[in-house]
Amino acid sequence: MSLHPIALLVFCFFFLLVTVAGFWAARWRRPDAGMHTLEEWGLAGRSFGTLITWFLIGGDLYTAYTVIAVPALLYGTGAMGFFAVPYAVIAYPYMMLVLPRIWTICHRHGYITFADFVRGRYGNRWLSLAVALTGILALMPYIALQLVGMRVVFTALGLGGEWPLIIAFLVLAFYTYSSGLRAPALIAIVKDVMLYVMVLAAIIILPLKLGGYAHVFSLANLTLATHTPPGSIFLKPSQYLGYSTLAIGSAIGLMLYPHTATAVLSAKHSNVVRRNAALLPAYSFVLGLIALLGFVALAAGITTADKNSVVPLLFMKMFPEWFSGFCLAAIAIGALVPAAIMSIAASNLFTRNLYGDFARTKPTPKQESNMAKIVSLFIKFAALVFALKLDTSYAIEMQLLGGIWITQIFPSVVCGAFTRWFNPWALLIGWAAGMTAGTRMVALLHFKVSVYPLPFHGQVYPMYAAVPALVLNLAVSWCLTVVFRLVNVGNGTDDTTAADYAN
Repeated sequence: MSLHPIALLVFCFFFLLVTVAGFWAARWRRPDAGMHTLEEWGLAGRSFGTLITWFLIGGDLYTAYTVIAVPALLYGTGAMGFFAVPYAVIAYPYMMLVLPRIWTICHRHGYITFADFVRGRYGNRWLSLAVALTGILALMPYIALQLVGMRVVFTALGLGGEWPLIIAFLVLAFYTYSSGLRAPALIAIVKDVMLYVMVLAAIIILPLKLGGYAHVFSLANLTLATHTPPGSIFLKPSQYLGYSTLAIGSAIGLMLYPHTATAVLSAKHSNVVRRNAALLPAYSFVLGLIALLGFVALAAGITTADKNSVVPLLFMKMFPEWFSGFCLAAIAIGALVPAAIMSIAASNLFTRNLYGDFARTKPTPKQESNMAKIVSLFIKFAALVFALKLDTSYAIEMQLLGGIWITQIFPSVVCGAFTRWFNPWALLIGWAAGMTAGTRMVALLHFKVSVYPLPFHGQVYPMYAAVPALVLNLAVSWCLTVVFRLVNVGNGTDDTTAADYAN
C-alpha cells in the first residue's frame, strides 16, 4: 500500500474546509438565546426551508451506502445490486403521503422524535420505548457503514491502520457536539456539490476511457460469470423475489429511520416536506449512475479482496491523482454528514424517550440539550466499535440489517398516522414478534446476508427478512387487537385530535 501525496493533500484541504464549516455552523442561524434546548440543538429550531431541507435530506439519505456499498454489491453480484434504484423510486410517493402528515402532528405537539408521536398517539410509554430502542439499534450498523466508507477511502489514499478513522471520528464528534444539526445541514451543501461533480465526471469520462458503455457492460458480464457464485448484469428468475422484497422492504424502512425523522422535522412547514418529496428523485437519478460504477470497476480490471473499496480504487487508477483526492474527499464528506445526523437522531431518542419518559424528575430543556450532546458522543463511539469489529463482505449488509429492525415500527408510526384502530399492547407484542423473527432469520445466516430462504408449503422463497417479519408483525398486531377489544384490554389514551391530521 503506497501513499498518494497529491491526492492526500487535496483530500486534506476539503476535509479541513468542512471541519471549519462544521464548527462555524454553531453561529449559523443561531438564536440569541443559544442552543440550550433539544429543539434548537437537535432540530435546528425547525427553521429550514425547501433548499436547505433538500440538501439535508439528500445528505441524510444518500450516504456511503450510495457511493461505496451499492457499487460494491454490483461489482460482486451483478444486477441484484440495482434494487437500490427502484426502492428509491418507491420511497418518495410514500414520503409525500406519510411524512407531511406526521410533520403536522409533531409540530403542533412539540414532538421531536417518532417515538414522541407514538407516546402521544397511544398513551403507552412501553410502546414508545420499543420504538426508541428500535431506532437506536437500527442506527448502529448504519452509522458504522459510514465509518466503513471513510476507512476504505483512507486505505485507498495509502493511510494504514485505524488512526485516520479515529481522527475523523473525533472531528465528527466535536463539531456535532458544538453545532448540533446545523453542522451537517451546512456541510451537506458542500458535499452535494462535490458529489454531483464527481458523478458527472465518473459517468462521462470513465466509460469513454474504457470504450463506451456497451463495452463496459460486455466486460462486466464476462467478469461476473467467473465469480463464485457466478453473477450477471441481468437478473435471474431465482432472484426476482429477493430483488423485489429488498426494494419494497428498504423503501418502507427508509422513511422510518430516526435520522429521516430528524431531517424532516427540522423543516419549517409541511409544504417544505412535500416539495422535497417531489425534488428528491433527482438524487435517485444520481444513485442509478453511481451504481453503474460497480460495472465500470469490473471493466477497468479492478481486483480486490475488499469489495467495499472498488470505487476508491477505481478513481485512483483512472483519474489524475489531484482529482482522485477530490473524489475521495466527496465520498468521505458524504459519510460524515449522515453519521452526524444519525448520532443526533439517536441522542434525541435516548434523551426524550429513554431517559426523559422514565426519569423521576422531568429534565429541563437545557438539561435535555446537554444530555443529548453527551449521548451523541457515546453513540458515535459505539458505532466506531461496531465498524471496527463487525466482519462483513458487503458494507450494504449493515444498512440492510438496520432496515430489518426499523421496518418493525411501521404499524405503530405509519398506521398510527392514519388510524387509531390498533391496540397499543397488541402493537407492542406484534413489534416483539417481528423483531424476533427478523433477527433470527439473519442470525441463521450469521448476519452476513439479509435475503432469507423462507420455506413454505414445500417451496423455498428467498426474501429480504424485513418483509416476512413485518407481515408477521402486522398479523399479530391485528389479531391481538381483535382479541383485546373483545376482552376489554385497555386501549390507552390519545393526546392528538382529528384537527391535528388536517394537512
